[in-house]
Amino acid sequence: MATTTLRETPLASAHRKLSARMVDFAGWNMPVQYKSIVTEHMATRERLGIFDVSHMGEFLVTGDKAADFVQYVIANDVNRLTEPNRALYSQLCYEDGGTVDDLIVYRRKDNFMLVVNASNIEKDFAWLKSHTGKFGVTLTDISDDTGLIALQGPQAVPLLAEIAGDFVSSLPSFGYGEATVDGVSFSFGRTGYTGEDGFEIFVPAAKVEWLWNTLLERGAGRGIEPCGLGARDTLRLEAGLPLYGHELEKDITPIESGLGWSVKPEKGEFIGREVLAKQKAGELSRQIVCLKAEGKALPRQGYAVLHGEQEVGKITSGSQGIFVGYPIAFAMVPKELTKVGTELSIAIRDTKVPAKVVTRPWYKRKK
Repeated sequence: MATTTLRETPLASAHRKLSARMVDFAGWNMPVQYKSIVTEHMATRERLGIFDVSHMGEFLVTGDKAADFVQYVIANDVNRLTEPNRALYSQLCYEDGGTVDDLIVYRRKDNFMLVVNASNIEKDFAWLKSHTGKFGVTLTDISDDTGLIALQGPQAVPLLAEIAGDFVSSLPSFGYGEATVDGVSFSFGRTGYTGEDGFEIFVPAAKVEWLWNTLLERGAGRGIEPCGLGARDTLRLEAGLPLYGHELEKDITPIESGLGWSVKPEKGEFIGREVLAKQKAGELSRQIVCLKAEGKALPRQGYAVLHGEQEVGKITSGSQGIFVGYPIAFAMVPKELTKVGTELSIAIRDTKVPAKVVTRPWYKRKK
């Protein structure tokens, strides 16, 4: 039987030196944890976590009509980025409103950079390429040449400011900056996937190990912990952030996922607009909700959600809310059951565990 070789980021050897437990994630050999998921989750909430996300994809869009192209393929309004060095969150959608992927769009001085999910790089590139024709833009995949590190937590801003310069502290949320340290140029967005303040830092792949080691060394006094995909998932879930393949899919629209704030039908033509406009106006039969469960049993993807004795939906993501202290889950349920306070239950093994619809997100950091 043929075996598939897993891809590795340029930091694979660094992870092994730190005794990380490695797993297959979307065809990549990635660290799921170092010490423990709980340790890494709490370090990020309270101090500082560092994550290797070099498996993510990066595309450049260049050309006179680059902004028009991006506006056409995303659901959010790229014209909100009125000047370079700003970013926004959005989705790529099919004509029926289903989600191709979710992404962050950076407007830079001479181009747009799209940062997409690792599992969707080839699919996204082909889909975007199929729409470039009438815009005459050039689409370039720079994923293999780009390392990406997420630095997240209350100590992220002071650490990067110490390394890159005081200007980092005044960078706004979803702002974008550049720096050169020890002859290495890198850039960063004040973005993240944990619910904490921090940065996603782009650096040439050949220099990503230098940056990783520099951040670990300089962050030691601030309580930095290397964090794996396990903590990344529990952090994003607790912060109410969707994950492609769970809360977003080819048959789940951004509106159904509860992301209506990021869909702008009023901006004009874009792919999926007709369906998404109707859904945002209220023509919606189902939607993702946040559940707070009782007890200690953990809800997991695929578990049935019940209203009384009737199965009404499925868990899309679930875990222990490590910081908040109780089991939490996203679930897709009928629209009439999405009101905060609605009492439901989750079938966990042979038990119906009581759960209640709560306000999104479960965790929100104090500003």
